[in-house]
Amino acid sequence: MPDSGSPPRVVRAVREIENLWIELGDGTRLAARVWQPVDAERKPVPAILEYLPYRKRDGTTVRDALTHPWFAAQGYACLRVDLRGNGESDGLMTDEYTPQELADAVEVIAWIARQPWCTGKVGMMGISWGGFNALQVAALRPPALAAIVSLCSTDDRYADDIHYKGGCLLAENLGWSSTMFCYSSRPPDPALVGERWRQLWLQRLENLPNLVETWLAHQTRDSYWRHGSVCEDYGAIAAATQLWGGWSDAYHNAVPRMLANLEAPRQGIIGPWLHKYPHFAVPGPAVGFLQEALRWWDRWLKGLDSGVERDPMLRVFVEDWDPPAARHAVRSGRWVAEAVWPSPSIRPHLRYLTVEGLAAAPAPETPLPLASPLDTGTAGGEYCQIWLGAEGPFDQRRDDAGSLCFDSAPLAEPLEILGSPVVELELSSDKPVAQLTARLNELGPDGASLRVSYGVLNLCHRESHAEPAALEPGRRYRVRLQLDDCAHRFATGHRLRLALSTAYWPMVWPAPAAAQLTVYAGAATLTLPQRRGGPDASLPPPAAAPPAERRELRAPSNARHLVQDIGKGEVRVEITDDFGAAEIPPHGLEVGMVARETWSLRPEQPLSARGETHWTMTMGRGDWRVRTETRASLTGDASDFQVEGSLEAYEGRGPAERLVLRRQFKKSLRRGFI
Repeated sequence: MPDSGSPPRVVRAVREIENLWIELGDGTRLAARVWQPVDAERKPVPAILEYLPYRKRDGTTVRDALTHPWFAAQGYACLRVDLRGNGESDGLMTDEYTPQELADAVEVIAWIARQPWCTGKVGMMGISWGGFNALQVAALRPPALAAIVSLCSTDDRYADDIHYKGGCLLAENLGWSSTMFCYSSRPPDPALVGERWRQLWLQRLENLPNLVETWLAHQTRDSYWRHGSVCEDYGAIAAATQLWGGWSDAYHNAVPRMLANLEAPRQGIIGPWLHKYPHFAVPGPAVGFLQEALRWWDRWLKGLDSGVERDPMLRVFVEDWDPPAARHAVRSGRWVAEAVWPSPSIRPHLRYLTVEGLAAAPAPETPLPLASPLDTGTAGGEYCQIWLGAEGPFDQRRDDAGSLCFDSAPLAEPLEILGSPVVELELSSDKPVAQLTARLNELGPDGASLRVSYGVLNLCHRESHAEPAALEPGRRYRVRLQLDDCAHRFATGHRLRLALSTAYWPMVWPAPAAAQLTVYAGAATLTLPQRRGGPDASLPPPAAAPPAERRELRAPSNARHLVQDIGKGEVRVEITDDFGAAEIPPHGLEVGMVARETWSLRPEQPLSARGETHWTMTMGRGDWRVRTETRASLTGDASDFQVEGSLEAYEGRGPAERLVLRRQFKKSLRRGFI
């Protein structure tokens, strides 16, 4: 942390309020957990709000303990508030980022600012859902909200979230819906809400949506997705905005995009991490997120000169070659800094797609056929790496075998890139709906293929995500495909590979009919954002408050299998995430959860694609026990998607356990150009 010249901090004693009710204007009570200096009533402090559906009582206790008490000891009041309809909060949750959710947040911020222990200045912090709504609430400009710290979030809910990518349907649309299906099925704790727990629980269960139905009803970038997408008006955000991302996470594209477009004070940091807070994330190196965020809070909530205004606008971790693996404990590389973004140190590095590979000059036009096996993509890993196991992309040679590959000669010197690679080419299709995936890989001397970046495009969305149009079979189209942002240093002697495919399963749902593309090589290009020069950077080592108490009852485990069923002619990806079970002292709540996913298809039959999920949730204390089983599936024919699901809720222990509710879901949704 740079020396600002300010006197040493006094670490203040902290008190925790395990549950505090915040009553809204409509009578709804939201449940909050609070950490604040013990003398805050006499010496008021700014406040930091984290606002989530993930249950402060049992869902985020481990990470909350590492983070919020640390900020409180530095002179802040930290509040973890559960959204209405979650945890012990009253009401119902109907969807993500609804106007009601955001209006509640504005009211909560005003309530916090009025408290005698608060100076009237409030910040908002969060990762993923909490990072999203921090941006969205900031765009509403509540008067007390002066700064936000947003991690692993997006400014564009259609183009850069878990629902659609490049106009293609992400299988994670079902996966994340199933996650919330389970999370939101959990009851409030009777120890906090008393005998009302059963009434609140049944009310939730009877109204619990299977959200994939809602999301599939909006297959283009319509008003549903424009709501909450702050890219619609970057100027609406006035709060000072610190942005964090990870190259192994799905949401890092938003960081440079927002740095380029926001008008408020802003700063971005992107490391090698997956979807976790950077002070305990993998792959390493982990960094001092708390110290960097504290400097942001000190400047914008306390008015101190913490040095943040002299920091570079963007600091990123440039990754070096590591042998490809689905999980890395630590990534090789170094930190670099860019004073402003976009950076003047980035220059285009142009390569041409030719029959000889990635060349420095164009070549005569050559039509090349491209029709990938539908299971191309099984080496791609998860869209969003978040859970327990080996979820990252592994050696790409399996997917490269089903792709049209363009390789460079061995590099004579290192090539460092920072930004978005872009592919531009001409192609035609023999079907009205088709997809294109592009992967930028680094090839080691032994042929190992490391994915550096990728992008997907529904070719019906080639001009617009709002108004897609079918392809005219046989007609040539000029197509531009922007790959994900990356920071990578290709090694001397290694080769670049651009791999093109017409499938990316199971990350992307297949088009209704297998298409054959014709790619016209010769003048097609790959433009790389080459970084030349610029300073290195450093970040402090991680710090944290002491970890929470937790008594393990069942150890967590993960299994991920790629199965080729010869008899059925089927390829399956089978995933089990057992989150284990634990008792949470001092209140003694016992919680456990298991998630299972299966993605299957026959490589020559796109309409055979099927996704299935099954989550089990358990909660209890003493003789009080509840369990829910949630199931969901997604299939499709040429004209429609079919969504099915079920919810079963049980109460009691052992032989006395009884079914208290069962619901069935079934819906057919018209399939657009997807």
